[in-house]
Amino acid sequence: MDVVETRNGPVRGRRVADGDVVAVLGVPYAAPPFGAARFREPQPAEPWREVREHTRFGPVAPQSAQLPGAPVWSPGDEDVLTLNVWAPVNASALPVLVWIHGGAYTFGSSAQPDFDGTVLARDGRLVVVTVNYRLGFEGFGHVPSTPGTRRFPDNRGLLDQVAALRWVRDNIGAFGGDPENVTLAGQSAGATSAACLMMTDRAKGLFRRAIAHSAVGPCFSAGLAREITARVAAAAGVPATADALAAASPGALVAASDDVVDAYRHDPASGHLHYDPVIYGPVVDGDVLPVEPLAGPASGAAADVDLLVCRTTQEYWLMEAVDSSAKVTAWDELERFAADFGLPEGLVGGYRDLMPDAPVLDVHLSVFGDLLFAEYSSRLAESHARAGGLAYLSHFDRRRTGPDGGEVRAWHCADVPFAFGNHTLPAVEFLVGGPPTPADHRLSRDMVAAWAAFAATGDPGWQPLDTTGTGPDRDWAPDDARDRQPLPGTRALWRGIGYRPLGT
Repeated sequence: MDVVETRNGPVRGRRVADGDVVAVLGVPYAAPPFGAARFREPQPAEPWREVREHTRFGPVAPQSAQLPGAPVWSPGDEDVLTLNVWAPVNASALPVLVWIHGGAYTFGSSAQPDFDGTVLARDGRLVVVTVNYRLGFEGFGHVPSTPGTRRFPDNRGLLDQVAALRWVRDNIGAFGGDPENVTLAGQSAGATSAACLMMTDRAKGLFRRAIAHSAVGPCFSAGLAREITARVAAAAGVPATADALAAASPGALVAASDDVVDAYRHDPASGHLHYDPVIYGPVVDGDVLPVEPLAGPASGAAADVDLLVCRTTQEYWLMEAVDSSAKVTAWDELERFAADFGLPEGLVGGYRDLMPDAPVLDVHLSVFGDLLFAEYSSRLAESHARAGGLAYLSHFDRRRTGPDGGEVRAWHCADVPFAFGNHTLPAVEFLVGGPPTPADHRLSRDMVAAWAAFAATGDPGWQPLDTTGTGPDRDWAPDDARDRQPLPGTRALWRGIGYRPLGT
């Protein structure tokens, strides 16, 4: 498989894993989304005739983040709608796993070391695809329209992901993958993206299974998207109009977005956006995303898609470690936090009863992590099962003592290197808390095998939830800590608390 004929033209990658896997990197699945194509649906990539060498990742989407081991965005980088393929040598009709990275819909890329598909392709016998898509304002910002002007879709990042899935449908057979057996997987913003694509007609038939790790919710209302645009435009010093926003450079809108985030961080009176300002996300627009993903399964909209959900038991401790959230260290601050999110008065008290010796900060991190990730993710699986879909639930609870003597947390993102088999890479040592142990190696092999089995057959190795939404909650932890459940009693505290689009 030295040269692969895609519909756009021939490509050549490089051998990895001692020659057992071919990696073809930075292949365009759509045209650069700038110039006349800016803020529009993704456009077809230009074809080529000569063999193109694809041995390096493509440019990342406009962003200000600088992540360990990954490329950074530079003004002028425009060919950002690319994907990467890892395939075993001589692959034929193998299951396909398509990965959507997270990053608060604002940062990240498919080039992060923890998303390298080599181990999954070699040991899991999968064809692995990882995808870049538009982020921040370019991907999810609301662009106002006026009567008689072109309408720009809100969910451009989701439309990019649909375009990548269409590329997979049309081309993955040439790499040895089965276009009829595609699993869409993601973590955090990538997990919620996958849940959103289960709801949109544009993605129907493009994948048959989904893996969602630490889905974050809820999505944005159209009203909140408009409000964010007004703030970003003001920070950029331009009117909130389509023409003015299109005239602003991508870098200017990245900088303006960062300014808006910083303003929320420093304004305790700014409501829920003060605590961890994520200002972009999928918008419930009635078109690309007709309903909030938690509401969709009730109609059986995606009952034909098998779903595997995972969340970590200490999600929000990562945000505390990287200093991305407001400090909540007093009980009155925690009560205000609950009020800003519209949570009932008894919720914080219930967590205090379950964590009687914990400091305020730990109670806050538990509540916030459950609100954003754990409860939302669990409900995705449960509602899918109640609507007649096949759904599996699991949680990641790998904890140990780190090299410095501190506790290694089961926090947000820590599960991803284990599921990809990349837990040994130096670039992920911060996420996994130092060099792995023999128990960690066994844990990773089990998670790789579960992903591979689910992608191949729809069965990861344990029983699904039943039609009432109850059933096993698989524990991903080292051998000596299996069957340790998350903090017991918290699920009961969330009964009767609903999710609705932010800003409504």
